Amino acid sequence: MNKTTMDYADYAEYDRRQRGIERHLLAAFLGGLVVGLVGMLTAGKGPEWLGQLYDPYVYLALSLTVGATASGFGWALLTTFLAAVTTLVAAMGASAVRGDVGFDIIGGSAAGLNWTLVLLVGLGLLGYVTRRNDRWGDLAAGAVGAMLLADVLDRATPGSINTEPAFWPVPAIVVGGLSVALVVALRRNLAGRVCAVALTALFAGLFAMGMTGVSAGWIPLAAQAAAAIPLP
Repeated sequence: MNKTTMDYADYAEYDRRQRGIERHLLAAFLGGLVVGLVGMLTAGKGPEWLGQLYDPYVYLALSLTVGATASGFGWALLTTFLAAVTTLVAAMGASAVRGDVGFDIIGGSAAGLNWTLVLLVGLGLLGYVTRRNDRWGDLAAGAVGAMLLADVLDRATPGSINTEPAFWPVPAIVVGGLSVALVVALRRNLAGRVCAVALTALFAGLFAMGMTGVSAGWIPLAAQAAAAIPLP
């Protein structure tokens, strides 16, 4: 009787896990659909600062959330890819409805579209790794924060590759502050938070040095072209 009870409990737990995975897949699909459609259908129809905050940070937040809530690394890869592809397809579909057809809607070109997909999936996988309670988790959290701050620096710094004058100061300060708060929230203890914030500052500082090198002509033109591919 005890063996039967234990077997039933195991099957029930397995069933709950499978149902959770199914719900997560559906949520990733629907999340990407909503984010992509809303982003394109409302583009240019609201305040400029709202568009600057929505694109790309809502897309990035979706990938990060999907990856961080996955039940395993493989599922994080699958669900973040599903969410990213759904987002991009929905955005292109919404743009087609508005009369703007082409692959350059996202990322500026076909190559930019592919790079955008890689960035979104990569961020989702980093989000999953942040669940670890070791230095790998700290490193992943630091990398997430650095990616966000790097985009802020690129968009807010005059003369940079993807500079947007209207992005400074309010949108840049809001996103920068939220990025640091996100890094802190991703870690579960003080030591991890300090380490993750320090890594964020280090990685963002290296990016800022790279931007300086590009502006001064120290970095070859090929590297500048690679850096010119924007976030989604």
